[in-house]
Amino acid sequence: MSDEAAIFVGASDADQYLLLKNANRHGLIAGATGTGKTVTLQTLAEGFSSQGVPVFMADVKGDLAGISQRGGDNPRALERARLLKMRDYAGRACPTVFWDLFGEKGHPVRTTVSEVGPVLMARLLQLNETQEGVLNIVFKVADERGLLLLDFKDLQAMLQWIAENAGELTTEYGNVSKQTVGTIQRQLLMLDQQGGEGFFGEPALDLADMIRCDAAGQGVINVLAADRLMQSPRLYSTFLLWLLSELFEALPEVGDLDRPKFVFFFDEAHLLFDDAPKALLERIEQVVRLIRSKGVGVYFVTQNPLDVPETVLGQLGNRVQHALRAFTPKDQKAVKVAAETFRPNPEFKAVEAIVQLGVGEALLSFLDTKGVPVPVERCLVAPPRSRIGAVTEAERKAVMASSALAGKYDKAVDRESAYERLTGRVAAADAPAPEAMPPPEPRLKKAQSPSSVPAPRPSAGRQRDSIGVTVAKAAGRSMATIAAREAAKAVFGRGKAASIGASVGGAVLRGVLGSILR
Repeated sequence: MSDEAAIFVGASDADQYLLLKNANRHGLIAGATGTGKTVTLQTLAEGFSSQGVPVFMADVKGDLAGISQRGGDNPRALERARLLKMRDYAGRACPTVFWDLFGEKGHPVRTTVSEVGPVLMARLLQLNETQEGVLNIVFKVADERGLLLLDFKDLQAMLQWIAENAGELTTEYGNVSKQTVGTIQRQLLMLDQQGGEGFFGEPALDLADMIRCDAAGQGVINVLAADRLMQSPRLYSTFLLWLLSELFEALPEVGDLDRPKFVFFFDEAHLLFDDAPKALLERIEQVVRLIRSKGVGVYFVTQNPLDVPETVLGQLGNRVQHALRAFTPKDQKAVKVAAETFRPNPEFKAVEAIVQLGVGEALLSFLDTKGVPVPVERCLVAPPRSRIGAVTEAERKAVMASSALAGKYDKAVDRESAYERLTGRVAAADAPAPEAMPPPEPRLKKAQSPSSVPAPRPSAGRQRDSIGVTVAKAAGRSMATIAAREAAKAVFGRGKAASIGASVGGAVLRGVLGSILR
């Protein structure tokens, strides 16, 4: 290989490396259950971390948490290291932060209702177009009246107020049906029963706490406990898309760097693409392409390569294909599709090799120094140096207690918002408007190289630029972009964008991702 920074992934006759400068060209890890996808993901995450690249991944089965513990004593891993002649192989733990939407197996992950926005919220609640229209009215009225939508009870209070004042609102906003409001309330109740309420509130997640390195310069590995979350697939996929949207909005355009700023592993990728219409697939293809220019690499992890549409598959330059089983016509088609996505190797036929691969063996193809896919190779995948498998409850608690974020997100903050204002639990209705909120903090305190992100510090919350400021920043952009932002104004209003915690840019992006989720 060249002298460029790279991750050793596996070997056959020759070693196979993933070049860091090509890591933002995205990737795919595919294979049947039990063929080694999770261990491959762990090996890649370790490699990125050791090179100073922060990582996010969802721990769907609970067996990725071991990345926080020293390994190197697994007999199979030791044997694999010997076969691959990894003379420097030794166990080590990776700097890890555990996250959990439910706050049980990691630091709580929260955001506000306003930051999620009406489009993503409508998707999360499985609303139809009419119901989504009413939800848009709720957000607009809250904006115009300076009512903060932070958590579930704020949204419920606003819905109740909208229903009680439907007659007055109809003239300005159009018909608002009490039955429609009731349907939205029932959907909120269902989401609450699934544990979704805990996701909304403050303190909201600061992306700088994910995109950072430890004192030794290693990228922090963010592990989301998703075993319980997977019981609510829509909440799982919506959360990951929301996180991608936040990354896209916060990070500046950087093009191709010598290494990515952040790597995002999207496990169980089929949840994003199942029953997706053509328009949705086109939008996903667009977002995958755009997030690359922000220095973010997205790696889809799935059982069947057919789970990923061709338009998206074409954007994934780095491939790891574990074994597939060809028992049915659909399985045989999947094998053929997987084989055809590789650059052929005259030494063997990929379509035959895919069904013959053993556990921990894979077909590898990465981009070379010129960004061109290298011919596919049949390889043994390198073992991770951290523990393979789960952690004990005591080990998890120890990692959380020693985290630099310990205590920052653990306690929810419930400040004055729509619920308190509308239920009269604060000043009377004729009281003067509340004082202006403090100047907004940037979503990402220092969106530069991961190693330059400052150590996290507690904050009282964050807000975005006002709509006027955002539009001023957009003055030099194309008319198409300006038109899109003007459209966003019509939805979210002018006066109190900070009150609902959403800039025009955020509204436009949420609209794009919302269309993805339809």
